[in-house]
Parts: sequence; C-alpha cells; structure tokens
Amino acid sequence: MDRNTKLFSKDFTLVVIGQIISLFGNAIIRFALPLYLLNQTGSSALYGTVSACALIPAVILSPIGGILADRVNKRNIMVALDFFTAAVILTFSLLLGKISLILLIAATMMLLYGIAGAYQPTVQASVPALVPEERFMEANSVINTIGSLASLLGPVLGGILYSIYGLSPVVGVCIACFLMSAIMEIFIKIPFVRQESGGSMWKSIRNDFFDSIRFIRKEKPVIGKGVLAVCGINLFLSAMITVGLPYMVTEVLNFDTAAANRLYGFAEGALAAGGLAGGIGAGIFAKRLTIQKAGNLIIACAGCVFPMGIALMLSISDMVSYIVMAVCCFGIMVCSTIFTVQVMAFVQAQTPQTLIGKVIALMITVAMCAQPVGNVLYGLLFEVCYGAEAAVVLLAGGISLVIAVGTKSIFKLCKE
Repeated sequence: MDRNTKLFSKDFTLVVIGQIISLFGNAIIRFALPLYLLNQTGSSALYGTVSACALIPAVILSPIGGILADRVNKRNIMVALDFFTAAVILTFSLLLGKISLILLIAATMMLLYGIAGAYQPTVQASVPALVPEERFMEANSVINTIGSLASLLGPVLGGILYSIYGLSPVVGVCIACFLMSAIMEIFIKIPFVRQESGGSMWKSIRNDFFDSIRFIRKEKPVIGKGVLAVCGINLFLSAMITVGLPYMVTEVLNFDTAAANRLYGFAEGALAAGGLAGGIGAGIFAKRLTIQKAGNLIIACAGCVFPMGIALMLSISDMVSYIVMAVCCFGIMVCSTIFTVQVMAFVQAQTPQTLIGKVIALMITVAMCAQPVGNVLYGLLFEVCYGAEAAVVLLAGGISLVIAVGTKSIFKLCKE
C-alpha cells in the first residue's frame, strides 16, 4: 500500500493506543463514581442532578477545546489534559471522607467531563491531519471502536473491582491509566501550522466561534439541522438510558446490592459492546454506507426502547427484564455508533482544515446541551413515577421515534 494512503501510520497508531488507555480509565471512573453516589444515597433524583451538573462543563469547554485544537499543537493538548485528569482523580482520593461526598463527587465529575469536553474535539480534529481523506471513515471507525472497547472493558472490570474491593482500587487503576496515556502521547507528531491570531486571545476565540457557526448555518446547513435532531435524541433517549439504566438495575429490579452493581457493570458493558460492534461494522462496510440513509439508524435506536418498556410493564422476572434491557442497549449502541461514524466522516470531508476542530466542537456542544436537562428530567420522572417506570421508558421511546423520523428526512437529500 502506498504510504500516502496508509491508515495505521506510527503517529495515528500512537493516538489509538493512547485512546485505549485514556478511555479505559475514563470508562472506569465514570462508572464507579456515580454508582458509589447512588449506592450511598439511593436517590435517582440526586443521581440525575449530579450527572446533569457533570455535563455542564463539557458543554462549555467543548467549543474552547475545538478552538485550541485549531490553534495549538494537538499533541500538547492531549498530553496536558491526561496529566491533569490524573491529578484530579488523585485529589479526589485524598479528599474522600474529609468533605461532603455529594459535593466532592459532583465537583470531580464536573472536572472530568469538562476535560473530556476539551479533549474530544482535539482527537477528532487530529484524524484529517494523520490520515488521507479516503480513509476518514475507517479512521473514525477505529477511534469509535477503541472508545467502545474501553467502555466495554472499563465498566465490567470497574464493576468487579468495585463490588469486591470498593472504590479505592478503582481510583488507583484510573490514575495509572491517565499517567500512562500522557507519557505515550508525548511521542506523537501531529502536523501543525500556526494560525494568525487576529488580535487578542478573546477576540480570536470570539471570531473562531462565530466562523464555525456561520459555516454550519450558511455553507453546510445540513450539519446544523442534523445536530439539532441529535440534540433532541439526547434529551429524550440518551438521557433516559444514562439515568434509567443504573436506577432500574440497582434500585427497581430486585437484586441484592453486590449483584446489582455487577449486573449494572455488565449492562454498561453491553452498551460498550454495541459501540464496539457498530464501530467495527462501520469500518467493514465503510464503502457501502451512505449519509443519505443515516437517519434509518436513529429510527432503529428509538425502536429498541420499546421492548425495554414492555418488559417492565409485563412485570416478568427481574432477570428476564434485565436481559431485555441489556440486549436493547446493545442494539441502540450498534446503530448510534454507525450513525456517529458516518456523520463524523462526512463533516471531516466537508470542512476546511482551519475550521475542523471548531466545527466538531460546536457539534458536540450543541448535541450535549440537552443531556443535562434530560438527566434532571428523568431523575425526577423515575422518582415521581416509582412503580410505573415502564411508562417513563415508553414515553421516551415514543418521543424519540418522532424525532428520528424527522432526522431521516434531514439526511435523505444530503449530498456527499
């Protein structure tokens, strides 16, 4: 294969390996901390509120991360953020038991999600700099597959470690993961051309932000419309899974605490396995996937919600209900991951290099805006509708299906 068309160059391979280690630690800590809070309080409303607060910094910092990705060496951003993440988790471990648990977990989660919000646009923006355009779909498939693999192994291992040994070993593993990732990323070489600042730092940030909005609104409006549709899906479907899955497995279904924690870890593993399968599938069938049919995948995601609600409504055995939930979560992630890979490759191919980081960050920000609202909404709904959780799940499925049909029409007339 010609070197110019090679997918796994040395630098892209290092990015991938760094992602494996970093996302593995991220998956573990994001699994363990909210679950620890839920175990200690038993409150879905508090769980949903803390989860919502954690997402706010990610929404705010994602655009800044995108601007930095276009103006600062991407390698340096990844290294600095991984070292900082290790420091945040170490600080959490030192303060645990000395200050309010709710405040400590909320602050830690907000910092972790804020870091991730700035980190992710950098990784996505590095793809066009490291691989040729004809390999964008495969490269995004690899990145998503790695993330899903880490998310698959992270919650499973985290659930086992947490249920047997408690929180401390989980924290130690995560610190080690981020330190290893940061050290490895030091050796990555990503092509970088410094852009003109055009004035003060704040003026540059403002101009960059409005440039990305102008591009999405006027030059590529299909991107903006698609992101708004995804925002709705996050509000009514993703938030329901985020809050509802741990609550239903650990508090609604009648399992003892240790078993429920392990089963929740396996359910998170099912989500990640779906992402892994979707990422691999997107890579294998990259040449057959068209952006015009991407909306069908969101319809399939919405359809997977209904069996979960039906299983709860029929009050069949707890284990059967759990299996139905896990299988449906797997299906949702398969479809959503393929959709994400398709859309990301389309955006990377359609966006100039000088805007790629900012546009991706703006997409992520807008798509995430609804997640905190959804987390609070479902936290309250599940608490208010105690004993009628099936109604909440079916409502989420119905609204998501309506939005999904609209999403299909947006992408149907899209041009490659």
